[in-house]
Amino acid sequence: MSTTRLSNLGLFLTPDSPSKLPEKTELATFGAGCFWGVEAEFRKLPGVIATAVGYEGGHTPNPNYRQVCTGTTGHAEVVQVEYDPKISTFEKMIALFWDLHDPTTLNRQGPDVGEQYRSAVFFHSEAQKKTAELTRDRLNASGELRAKIVTEITPTSTFYKAEDYHQQYVEKGGAAACHFRRSAH
Repeated sequence: MSTTRLSNLGLFLTPDSPSKLPEKTELATFGAGCFWGVEAEFRKLPGVIATAVGYEGGHTPNPNYRQVCTGTTGHAEVVQVEYDPKISTFEKMIALFWDLHDPTTLNRQGPDVGEQYRSAVFFHSEAQKKTAELTRDRLNASGELRAKIVTEITPTSTFYKAEDYHQQYVEKGGAAACHFRRSAH
């Protein structure tokens, strides 16, 4: 699968992105409910170079926010993360993903209801798929959750970047972070 580097497009670099970008980066794409708070949390991880929020996993080409909110496009709100694998790992990315939301609720995160808020991992490689499945199975077996995980683990598809006003929304002061880590409780 070919991927486009977010940082090559000058998109949404993190405040501590290196002045010289690494030669090799990797992408990870997650749906964990409303993308605003999810993006804000991923931007804090060491090794994250760039993020973008958008829509993935649906059937309508070039959807916009209003269309996705109708629940008729099939898309999930997602965060695409570009990271330096020499500094961070997909294992760290997926650990944060599991911690940021309730992966046991179908098409819902907190007050947000609809398939666009579903829990999803859009994997970019077989290694990511295996890690997502392994960590899901471990979390299911741990007894930490009240119910079974319903997270969709599926190959990456076309990522449609959300409108500019959604990018870094929490950092722009548009809202307080809407996601709370399970591990903080």
